[in-house]
Amino acid sequence: MNLENKVALVSGASRGIGRAIALRLARDGADVIVHYSSSADGARQTVAEIEKIGRRVIIVQADLADLNAIEIACANIKSTFGTIDILINNAGYAKYDVLEKVSQQDFDAIFNINTKGLFFLTQEISTLMNNDGRIINISSGITGARVSGGSVYAGSKAAIEAFARCWAAELGARNITVNTISPGMTKTEMLMEVVPESAREAAVNSTPLGRLGEPQDIADAVALLCSDEARWITAQNVKVNGGFE
Repeated sequence: MNLENKVALVSGASRGIGRAIALRLARDGADVIVHYSSSADGARQTVAEIEKIGRRVIIVQADLADLNAIEIACANIKSTFGTIDILINNAGYAKYDVLEKVSQQDFDAIFNINTKGLFFLTQEISTLMNNDGRIINISSGITGARVSGGSVYAGSKAAIEAFARCWAAELGARNITVNTISPGMTKTEMLMEVVPESAREAAVNSTPLGRLGEPQDIADAVALLCSDEARWITAQNVKVNGGFE
């Protein structure tokens, strides 16, 4: 994909899917803003790899549960790049627990990052975004699944799917497309931390392509939606899951 002269912000780009997306967009010619919350070493590694590609890159740190931190980060982006073309809402937090054991603290932690933070980051960035821009929310296949213990995480992701449909209607007049990508089980540190091996094996057995996803699988789909070739695709939820149902 040709993303020359584009500026992309990737939230949660210090590892996993976020890092793969940042690197893919850089290889396609975009300058990249690498966002992280707590993993500074991981973010620096992402930056180093982008610098090897030869693209302009900066780091911004913000706890997406802190709206003041979001505002400061966006001011930094504005002072450095002025405008932005691509926003990838990838940062997220997951913790699984059954209904009767979910604490208010855990509920708030998940929704503050996955949903509230994503909303207000997008609000800030939309004011900096050029016409013909791209916004992509990274959701999860869990929103259509029956997963014990996953209700809070699934709910936080289902909300951002609804956001994308509404934003597509609001921003269409500026020719900004807004879409969701819903990965299936993808081999990331977070997946290994929260999903039991038995569940991962069951997913592989139920996937026509016979494996878990790789971060690069998701990054390649994101790159397509960021391209001019995807200019007529908006308000969609693209399931990148190897055919898993």
